[in-house]
Amino acid sequence: METPLWTPSPERVARANLTRFVREHAPFAADYAALHAWSVARPEEFWPAVWRFCEVVAEERPGEPPWDAVLEGGDRMAPPDPALGPRWFRGARLNFAENLLRHGDDREAIVFWNELGRQRALSYAQLRCEVERFAAALAAAGVVAGDRVAGFLPNLPETIIAMLAVTRLGALWSSCSPDFGAKGVLDRFGQIRPRILVAADGYRYAGKEIDLLPRLREVRERIPELERVVVVPYLRPDPPLAALRDGVLWDDFVAGEAAGTPAPPFARLPFDHPVYIMYSSGTTGLPKCMVHGAGGTLLQHLKELALHTDLTRDDRIFYFTTCGWMMWNWLVSSLAVGATVLLYDGAPLAPRTDILWQMAERERVTVFGTSAKYLALCQKEGLAPGTRDLAPLRAILSTGSPLAGHSYDYVYDAIKRDVHLASISGGTDIVSCFALGNPTAPVWRGELQARGLGMAVEVFDAAGRSVLCEQGELVCTRPFPSMPVAFWDDPDGARYRAAYFDVYPQVWRHGDWAERTVHDGVVIYGRSDATLNPGGVRIGTAEIYRQVEQLAEVVESLVIGQEWDDDVRIVLFVRLREGAVLDDALRDRIRRRIREHASPHHVPRKILQVADIPRTISGKITELAVREVIHGRAVTNTDALANPGALDLYRDLGELRT
Repeated sequence: METPLWTPSPERVARANLTRFVREHAPFAADYAALHAWSVARPEEFWPAVWRFCEVVAEERPGEPPWDAVLEGGDRMAPPDPALGPRWFRGARLNFAENLLRHGDDREAIVFWNELGRQRALSYAQLRCEVERFAAALAAAGVVAGDRVAGFLPNLPETIIAMLAVTRLGALWSSCSPDFGAKGVLDRFGQIRPRILVAADGYRYAGKEIDLLPRLREVRERIPELERVVVVPYLRPDPPLAALRDGVLWDDFVAGEAAGTPAPPFARLPFDHPVYIMYSSGTTGLPKCMVHGAGGTLLQHLKELALHTDLTRDDRIFYFTTCGWMMWNWLVSSLAVGATVLLYDGAPLAPRTDILWQMAERERVTVFGTSAKYLALCQKEGLAPGTRDLAPLRAILSTGSPLAGHSYDYVYDAIKRDVHLASISGGTDIVSCFALGNPTAPVWRGELQARGLGMAVEVFDAAGRSVLCEQGELVCTRPFPSMPVAFWDDPDGARYRAAYFDVYPQVWRHGDWAERTVHDGVVIYGRSDATLNPGGVRIGTAEIYRQVEQLAEVVESLVIGQEWDDDVRIVLFVRLREGAVLDDALRDRIRRRIREHASPHHVPRKILQVADIPRTISGKITELAVREVIHGRAVTNTDALANPGALDLYRDLGELRT
């Protein structure tokens, strides 16, 4: 008989934020299914309840709500005219940074680690002071609401300070990871034309120091709208800026521009006023620039952190992320709850394989967030974090790619038995999640526990019918607050509509191949545009990876469908442990594993060994780029890859011609 891997104790359920939310705002909901159904059917009741429960800070109107209408245009997800689309909380005015800085006490707000260990910490009072100083400098430099300020930074406290200072003024923040090359930065920031660029002089990774100044010089010269490049001296106290036009050190910028003047007050602006510009991966062309509104981002994050993650002021939350991945934005919103945010900059497994778990132990982390790939690599390395004192740890979050069943087993066998393991899935497109955790419900092996509250998530078959226990397209059938307010430079909304609404009219098609389960959970099988379809039998790539990567010799793998003889044949690439060889015996074991545990229709016709697997900057395997390369088609934007040289391993492979 099937049993869950973990079930919360009655005491844990009783004290959960979600339980209190139901008691205060939805006492009629007998279970999560009823709560979810209400949240989708009655958005004009659900989202104000989240607003009140999470104590959103906004302009008050004595005796009446701080908005004129909760939702207008709720029947039009993708209208011809963007101005006629869904509009949330019309009349409300708030400031994103004000909500994240509502706590001004001496509790730790930020703790920063890198590969050398703990570096520094800031209290909420200190954070607020630093934000005021930098906001004053930005205002003195002429930054106003609607301007763009970009960040090319490691995961530093200054990154958060800069973002909060920018959004305090009502300007837009946009960041990308420092491991982007100059072209990757220009492909993003060149589209939005920021006035100010905040950057570091370099960063550390796997024991190496990488100088960013040459890239900064190129970026500065090719974005004429830039007026200042504010440099954080991270690698050295006095980096040489003589060759960087308009370059100024962080402290000099603050001292010179602010000159002791106070920061302007928090700019309270309409609910849908833009706060972030974020980017698609850009592996098949210029990245899409997605503009997210302050209110929708804040409200969605608060719902996910407070209700789905059970975050409180007493928590210490960590997520392994760069500043170019939406999980950074999600993590930083934890400040609105008043929790302590742990930052880490560097490699997760080098120079020490256990540094993140060492940090979790020493900092008494209660919520540990990471990627599915990291957990799989920890298992491959034989790490046993459970031998450490992880008593405070109560939740482990995983995203970035589907979490394999064996990784669920690893968490409960090698890390901690009594822990809430929440695999979560959404995307940069919504800067949040479609499916994620439920701290009051069991965890089932291989499943995301729940569809997000307020998210009308379904799985559609090819005919556009909602299906249960069948694979299909993950969709959302009703509006939600964290939909992008626009794409940058897309005045008629044509690119926005084409991105999500070109298959099912008025239904958001996210691009994930998924299944709803009998537990009303969700299984993600990979990207729908990368699914394998030989002979018309479709399977998600994650189903292959789940089996292949359980073999001890295989570190990681990548699978694609190759056009062959008027059909598709499956080709599997594997990266093996040092010293391992891909011989006929290992090929036979791989094929047998897939045939018996995944699908006899999807046993690879070709299995090839490669030295590296290409990934995006955020760490996601890029099957589409490899598929283009092996078919002799151009990959137009290799700067979106963390290791673009890996694509050369797949060009002109003789084994793929027979």
